Amino acid sequence: MILDPESVPSSELYRVMIGVIVPRPIAFVSTVGEGGRFNAAPFSFFTGLSSAPPLLGISINVRAGAPKDTLRNLRASGDFVVNVVTEELLERVVRTSGDWPPEVDELALTGLTPLASDRVRAPRVQESPVQIECRLEREVDLGKTFFVIGEIVRMHVADHLFTDGRVDVRKLKPAARLGGAQYARLGEVLEIPRPVVGPRAGGG
Repeated sequence: MILDPESVPSSELYRVMIGVIVPRPIAFVSTVGEGGRFNAAPFSFFTGLSSAPPLLGISINVRAGAPKDTLRNLRASGDFVVNVVTEELLERVVRTSGDWPPEVDELALTGLTPLASDRVRAPRVQESPVQIECRLEREVDLGKTFFVIGEIVRMHVADHLFTDGRVDVRKLKPAARLGGAQYARLGEVLEIPRPVVGPRAGGG
């Protein structure tokens, strides 16, 4: 099969993209909306961008021609929290992805516990072992999608996840997004050391 974005409907292209760009980490984004109401929703077009400065990025599509609650809230407040999704959290996180009306608090809906953040207004999710507080650094208008760039201002990582000073992904047990209604566990972890190569003339 050959897919040409100029002739293939974007919906079909999307279905193929999410089926082959896998596995994808899930950003469970919590925000605070009008009247202090909490909102939480998962996004799987999500990645780290840089460590200096510490930035991450999330793609948020419009829904029915209007911004999603997450996007509207973070624009108004200027901040958000990314909560890492584990196997244990997955079913409740997926439930928050429904087309709930703005007045619904998805944390209350799913029995998840909001925690006050240190440096942002948005709440953290207590049940997630990793919570990343972010300030909105900028957003990029991509047409039907907005690419949100967040500056990490504080990270909360559970102590039990560390082994020899590094996060042990086997202890974290992150959940990953696939295509359709499919998700994945981590599976086998491969350790392949980088080759050691001598310095090149001129450095770098």
